[in-house]
Amino acid sequence: MPIIQRHRLSQMILGDGLELRSWPGSNLLTPNHAVVLATWQAGAVLRLGNHCGLTGAVVVAARRVEIGDRVLLGANCTVTDTDFHPLAPGDRQQDILAGATAPVVIEDDVFIGMHSLILKGVTIGRGAVIGAGSVVTRDVPPGIIVAGNPARRVGPVTRRRMKDEVGIRN
Repeated sequence: MPIIQRHRLSQMILGDGLELRSWPGSNLLTPNHAVVLATWQAGAVLRLGNHCGLTGAVVVAARRVEIGDRVLLGANCTVTDTDFHPLAPGDRQQDILAGATAPVVIEDDVFIGMHSLILKGVTIGRGAVIGAGSVVTRDVPPGIIVAGNPARRVGPVTRRRMKDEVGIRN
């Protein structure tokens, strides 16, 4: 079962056809843990679009995380709009939970490879691909492949002609 934690003064909007895979037998890439969907603070909004698939993913909204339609989050990905904790020691001593926040937007038809980390303030454009194990700290334009730590542009997403996709040869 997924773990769903919703702050009583927040919103969680889940689209139709959502697939949450939380156990090792649900995917060959074996999730390390259950899917976690959480709104962490009052006023937070977490929105997952229609026909999304998550395998052992963690999605946390302190302020706002919006995920479009047909988005796939590979095994053990994390998407969060907060640092959770302040970076400066004095700030942590004052309020351990006062980390910086900035909204995350993942547009339609994005594929995020396994073990990737999407950090606060990032927008990932429609149809983009995030390579496995990437750490995304900056916006990703639509239709672009990024990979690495930090994630960098690898190239464009290309669509083969339909006859190539179904294996028809001339």
